[in-house]
Amino acid sequence: MAAKADPAAIRRHRLLFRTIQRRKNPKLRRSDITVTDQAAVKRAVKAASLGNAMEWFDFGIYSYLAVTIGHVFFPSGNETVQLLSAFATFAVAFLIRPLGGMVFGPMGDRIGRKKVLALTMIMMAVGTFAIGLIPSYASIGFWAPVLLILFRLVQGFSTGGEYGGASTFIAEYAPDKRRGFFGSFLEFGTLAGYIGAAGLVTALTAALGTATMEDWGWRVPFLVAGPLGLVGLYLRLKLDETPAFQKLENESATASEAADTVETSATGDLAKIFRDHWPTLILCVALVGAYNIAHYLLLSYMPTYLSDELHYTETHGLLILLGTMVILMLLINQVGRLNDRFGRKPLLMTGMLGFLLLSVPAFLLVQRGSLVAVSAGMLMLGLSLVCLLGTMSAALPALFPTQVRYGSLSVGYNISASLFGGTTPLVVTALISATGDDMMPAYYAMAAALVGVIAVACMKETARRPLAGSPPSVCTKEEAAELVMAQAPEPKF
Repeated sequence: MAAKADPAAIRRHRLLFRTIQRRKNPKLRRSDITVTDQAAVKRAVKAASLGNAMEWFDFGIYSYLAVTIGHVFFPSGNETVQLLSAFATFAVAFLIRPLGGMVFGPMGDRIGRKKVLALTMIMMAVGTFAIGLIPSYASIGFWAPVLLILFRLVQGFSTGGEYGGASTFIAEYAPDKRRGFFGSFLEFGTLAGYIGAAGLVTALTAALGTATMEDWGWRVPFLVAGPLGLVGLYLRLKLDETPAFQKLENESATASEAADTVETSATGDLAKIFRDHWPTLILCVALVGAYNIAHYLLLSYMPTYLSDELHYTETHGLLILLGTMVILMLLINQVGRLNDRFGRKPLLMTGMLGFLLLSVPAFLLVQRGSLVAVSAGMLMLGLSLVCLLGTMSAALPALFPTQVRYGSLSVGYNISASLFGGTTPLVVTALISATGDDMMPAYYAMAAALVGVIAVACMKETARRPLAGSPPSVCTKEEAAELVMAQAPEPKF
């Protein structure tokens, strides 16, 4: 830490010290402030959210077809082994996500957010579409699960660059005072993807029956991902680069110091990210871990819990989850507005405390088995989750400076998602199998929420403030003028 100047020296050389202070904290000029183009912001939000919706449509399909996939690709005769094998393959995609994050994240800081997001969209669509074409175990034996794992790895690798890039893209486009609202659309896309997957699987199961679904019906949702990917790719390629990244590029052409900064991030210096930003990376991993366990527990694992542990029909469990997710979709943008007004920390703390205090009551209600009790239990968890869903996509990008935002967020997010997110169904299924206790999901959620409470308490409030390393971003020219005028010294008489 720099030593403080001697007060006597400051009094003797007031002009010198005032000049030094101004150089350290230069006043904003009107040209420094970004006035957002509302039409461009809406296009960016739409393209990023659609890509996120497609990603979770793809992952949701696999979650909701876990039992069927277990029968098609892992015919051991033991249903628990089949389910564990299916969820292990689900988790495989998450194990490679950090590698995808380490490749795509620094690449996004080097060549731009837009190009990398287009590339991840192509890879995700190809991986999902290919799964729908794999012959069953009965046709080609051992190679069927091998191919399944291969294409799950393609999905996971591409996903490593998706969330960090999409959340960075929206955060850098959005004005400071509305970043929570616009960021909430990213997770609106998540819910839309899950609802699309759950709705399609439910409709097909009801129309075709279990036998036909295992024969060929399970392929249909995977094949739908191909055309969806082309639509998402078209929308993303039409976008301009984010204002924050454009500013970095422009500065690099005129100032050698700025050029050095861009060059450092351009080299994908992961060692520098870990060395200079490790405290924030740990905070990011803790926040994302708690959030992802809650997320996957409710939106991915719950239908399997209802059908496998409580012996609901697969369609019945999915319909209850669909109703819960529709309610969350109606609320999530309001949560975005609330965290813009009251701050990220209050909303995140509400969600974490909700899982810490309500998980046991919620699962006790779910275990009662009646439609009303199950719906009430899932809604309790859902209302806690929506506080996290509507806030995280604005809070996480603000943790890191612009020069390394994509790379740092991709690394931190995907390490956590790999360790705690995609493994949630596998861990919970194994815990129930080992202990025979159907309440293990609740205890697991509570442990994650406790870590989340501590992480939220340690983070800084970032609502209504510029992103680190970026100039202020406002909605109108009038707001920009007000910011500049606010720095003018008051006249002395």
